[in-house]
Formats: sequence, C-alpha cells, structure tokens
Amino acid sequence: MHAYTLIAPGKINLYLEIIGDRPDGYHELIMILQSIDLADRLTLRSNGLQKCRLSCSHPQVPLDETNLAYRAAVLMEQEFPKEFANYGGVDITIDKQIPVAAGLAGGSTDGAAVLVGLNLIWQLGLTQLELQNLAALLGSDLPFCVSGGTAIATGRGEKLDQINNLANLYLVLAKYDSIAVSTPWAYQTYRQQFSDSYINHLSGIEAKTHQVHAGPLVGAIVHKDGAKIGQLLHNDLEKVVLPAYPQVAQLRETMQQAGGLGTMMSGSGPTVFTLCESREQAAEIQQKIRQKLPDSDLQLWVAQLSNRGIQVETAS
Repeated sequence: MHAYTLIAPGKINLYLEIIGDRPDGYHELIMILQSIDLADRLTLRSNGLQKCRLSCSHPQVPLDETNLAYRAAVLMEQEFPKEFANYGGVDITIDKQIPVAAGLAGGSTDGAAVLVGLNLIWQLGLTQLELQNLAALLGSDLPFCVSGGTAIATGRGEKLDQINNLANLYLVLAKYDSIAVSTPWAYQTYRQQFSDSYINHLSGIEAKTHQVHAGPLVGAIVHKDGAKIGQLLHNDLEKVVLPAYPQVAQLRETMQQAGGLGTMMSGSGPTVFTLCESREQAAEIQQKIRQKLPDSDLQLWVAQLSNRGIQVETAS
C-alpha cells in the first residue's frame, strides 16, 4: 500500500486533577480521557523522495516543527532510518475538522495518525504499545490518541488504563474562534496559585491515583450512568482559566443553564462541553445556546463519544 487515509478523533477530559510536581518539570496528573467523533482526516501518500512534506488547508495550522504531525514524521525518520531510506518519505495532507487551539488534542491526534500511517506504509509491524511509547516522546496526549476510547491517564498523562467505553453519550462543544488559552500558561498559573496543596511523595500520589480508580466517576462510567457522570465532571484548570477569561466563564454558565447531564471546560480550554443523553437533546441545547449567545465568533458542534483511536479509512 502506498497511501492511507486515517481518521484522527479529538478528545475531551471528563476528569482532570493536578496532584503535584514531577522532577521533569511537568505536573503529576490524574485524568479521565474520552475520544469524540469530531475528527481530523489525514492522508499519507508515498512521494518517492527522501523527505516528508506537510500540507493543511486551515490557515492557522503551522507546517513546521511546531506541528506535531511534522514532528512525528521526523521522529519516525530518526527511529527507522533504514525503512525511511527504503520506502522514502510521504506527503501528509491534513483535513482539519477539530478546531485549532481548543483543548481537544487536535495537534496531538494528528501526530498520532502520522505514527500509525508511517507504521503501515513502511511495514514496520509496530504494536499499539510500541506506537504509544513512540508517541510519548512527542507529547503527553499522543499515547491516548493512538488508542482512544475511555481511559484513566496518570503520570504526565502518558500512562493509560483503559476502562469501559461510553459511545452511547453525546455532547455539545462550544468555542470562541478568537480565544486561545496557552496550556503552559494554565499549568504555570495553577502552580503559582495552588502549589501549597500539591502532593510530592510517592505514597500520597499512589493513594490519590487508587482513590480515582476506585472512585464514583469510574463506577459511573463502568455502569454507563450518564446522569452520574455529568454530576462528577471535574477540571482543576477551571480554577485559573475561568477567572482570567470571563467570556469562557459566561459561556460555561450559559451552557450549564441550557440543560444536559453536566457542563465543563475541556483541558486547558477554551472549549466548553455539555454531556447529553441523545443527539436530539444535544441539538436542542445547541439551538438554545445559539439563541442566548448570537455571536458569530462562537462556534458550536454536536458530537458523539467514541470508542476508537486512530482508524484507517481507506488504503490504496
């Protein structure tokens, strides 16, 4: 096969708790991550050259080393020089559907898709675990993006434990086009304001991790109890992002008042989502939000929770 088109789903956080500092400068986290069917589409096609080239129609997507898809291609060239020399590079085309700088892992899932695509084109035969280990070299979200579904993520987000999938629920996503939140800023600001609450000894971190694994939110996910999941949504980064971005705080309040199972900001934002029990309920809430906030800068989507990570759509 010389070309593959892959579906690269976005993700939301159902839970994000900051536990403490790590020696590597990152935060120790406990998260519950969930794939959604709002997805990018990437096509990788052999180009007969000794280089990989990247293109994307979205004007805000960089095409240099700041792009995780580009960095994933470079990583694969470095890790597998013989296969790269034998098969050559690829042209990577990104059809961008996940909003940019939205806290939905759009860049991370594109990078994960490039790893999966090159594994296929270069016939490397890597397992999912091997792909996830490579993905962890590029960023904390990428290992989850490879596998997708529903998972508890610990460490800096790269250690994953899969749990029951939640493809039966829907959501409304909302983001102001003109607002972007820097993830490093959000975590640094949280550290400045709340580091006195950090746990920095291993036994405390392990106890906290066990508490979440055995806690009510995981129980609600296992039993597919949408109402309970909605009540237990949690994101520590709301404590610093919402006060600094009053428009996002207002959006969250408006969405919460519109109904649904529960409302929260995803990751470091600025996307806010409301969980819904059906597509019809999600469409109704989407219409309510549009009526209450008739701002052309506000983008709204209806999506379904997904049990899939990177998937091959076509091969040729």
